[in-house]
Amino acid sequence: MGTVFSFDVRGAGARAAAALEAAAAWLCHVDEVFSTYRQDSQVSRLAAGTLALSGCSPEVWEVLGLCEAAERNTGGWFSAGYAGGFDPTGLVKGWAVERAAAMVASAGADAVCVNGGGDVQVHGGPWRIGVSDPLRKGALATVVEADGELAVATSGPAERGCHILDPRTGRPPAEPLASLTVVCRGLTDADVHATAGYAMGGRARAWLESLPGTRAFAVAADGGTWSTAGAA
Repeated sequence: MGTVFSFDVRGAGARAAAALEAAAAWLCHVDEVFSTYRQDSQVSRLAAGTLALSGCSPEVWEVLGLCEAAERNTGGWFSAGYAGGFDPTGLVKGWAVERAAAMVASAGADAVCVNGGGDVQVHGGPWRIGVSDPLRKGALATVVEADGELAVATSGPAERGCHILDPRTGRPPAEPLASLTVVCRGLTDADVHATAGYAMGGRARAWLESLPGTRAFAVAADGGTWSTAGAA
């Protein structure tokens, strides 16, 4: 998926160690199916017209359903449609990491942290999760403290340039943020909400405030910051 994944597992016995191997294999499988960087992935073959949706694996159908629900729940601000094709990049990494972390946690590990390119799912704890400052390389913009099941996802152009577009115009957001971080229980939702919120630009704060069990922290292009209730 064009990024680095890492695991931090505490109190892992033999059963959890085996689950860790299975979780790593799961992430490799997701990459084989969904990566837009691989010409032989099912998503790339769908885009090229060399594979029909009916011939795709169950995971593709599951993610397609999740993307359709995310589009409805965000009022269209999240969209897996790209140039008429199917690109679930804004959801699938969070979904894959959330499941990988659950695999290890359910096998008896005391605490689990899975980091997929800066998007993090944890179980147990305590954990301190640093959020990179998009305007100061090597610095942190904020720190999220967690003890239990929690996810942190960040969207913005700092690492990959402007890759999130307003789905209504096909252009970058009219009021782009330097970064938007969303914190909630599961990384599938956090990933979707960070992507949709970044696409919204200036409308994101009020929308994120309305989501139950969700907190957000943003860095504006001029270096200013804002947060929703409880995010500090």
